Amino acid sequence: MKKSMKWTLSILSGLVLILGIFWMSLDKSVRYLILNPPPDINVLFWTQAQRDAGFQSLDVLPVISKNTINSDPKNIVQLPVGQPLALPSEIIEGYIADSRVAGLVVLHEGKVRLERYSLGLTQQKKWTSFSVAKSFTSTLIGAALKDGHINSLQDKVSDYVTSMKGSEYDNVTIEQLITMTSGIKWNEDYNDPNSDVSKFNFHEPEPGVNSIASYMRQLPRAYEAGTHWAYSTGETNLIGLLLQKAIDMPLADYLSDKIWSKIGVEHNASWILGPSGNEIGGCCIQATTRDFLRFGQFILKGAKVNNESIVPNNWIVNATQKKVSTNEDHGYGYQWWTSNDGSYQAKGIYGQGIFIDPSRDLVIAVNGNWPVALNQEFASKKAEFFKQVQLSIDKEKGR
Repeated sequence: MKKSMKWTLSILSGLVLILGIFWMSLDKSVRYLILNPPPDINVLFWTQAQRDAGFQSLDVLPVISKNTINSDPKNIVQLPVGQPLALPSEIIEGYIADSRVAGLVVLHEGKVRLERYSLGLTQQKKWTSFSVAKSFTSTLIGAALKDGHINSLQDKVSDYVTSMKGSEYDNVTIEQLITMTSGIKWNEDYNDPNSDVSKFNFHEPEPGVNSIASYMRQLPRAYEAGTHWAYSTGETNLIGLLLQKAIDMPLADYLSDKIWSKIGVEHNASWILGPSGNEIGGCCIQATTRDFLRFGQFILKGAKVNNESIVPNNWIVNATQKKVSTNEDHGYGYQWWTSNDGSYQAKGIYGQGIFIDPSRDLVIAVNGNWPVALNQEFASKKAEFFKQVQLSIDKEKGR
């Protein structure tokens, strides 16, 4: 009896030790989410602490379905370090603290001039992109055009997504979709649990219909197609579905083949899947801040692989020019936010961004977790920091 009890205690002690080792092997952010689980997977309604942990854990959480975007370990391009940017520390540290920046890398003339991490993020860890993914999806549309998978931007959406036939998207072109000028009614209020952007990824589709198409085809028209701009994540998700139908492969595989394995990134990335098992075209690529930066540099240099553009001639110029105005100083291109000074950006909620300024040979990648999803105060702080970087470069160039 004593031997049996001793044997049982030994087994239990061993199990406790194994479980303890396993627990401590988990990333700190994953452990936090296990101990403090969000009510559901809709991150718009997580607490700030849950978002801090979650945005750097989505790549590894097994409850989140995702596809891998493959890098090429033989093709890593190191980022050379340049002279530190001559910005006062109070500007840098103030921006990081006030805007809850997790990762920040400034690349000027191909050299890293500034790099900072916070909120538990490191050079090796991945953070989610949110709507920065829209600019990736747009670039893949360009690649599909060049590869002949898509005939023209004037093709109708329902030519590729046949389940959209009979909906208001019957008369919407691909170009109107990627410039968000379809005229279809959409609510992008991140604070409203009943808004379209809050509900559509959790929509229960009809049998045999993709969840994105199922939700989008029920929406009414608000304006004539091509006459009004309205920001709609649902439409980029529809672009993603259209692209998948055109190329007949997962978007992650196409991104791997056309871009990610070719541009010198250091790590694999991942792309979160929607309810029907396809990538969410308007959201949620997980990558390191440095690798987001490399994508920005790839775009800055004309989207070229081995000196040949993967997109049609003038695609980058067209994609990053104002197609519609969003206000006096800014506009929207092919899923890129444009400015009158010639710079352009990929933007995501909670402070994600890739800022590109061709005139200064400048790329800035930033990841973060603002206290709110979208807010003019924090957007202005980000814009002001980018402006300070530009002014610092101008000063050292004697402009």
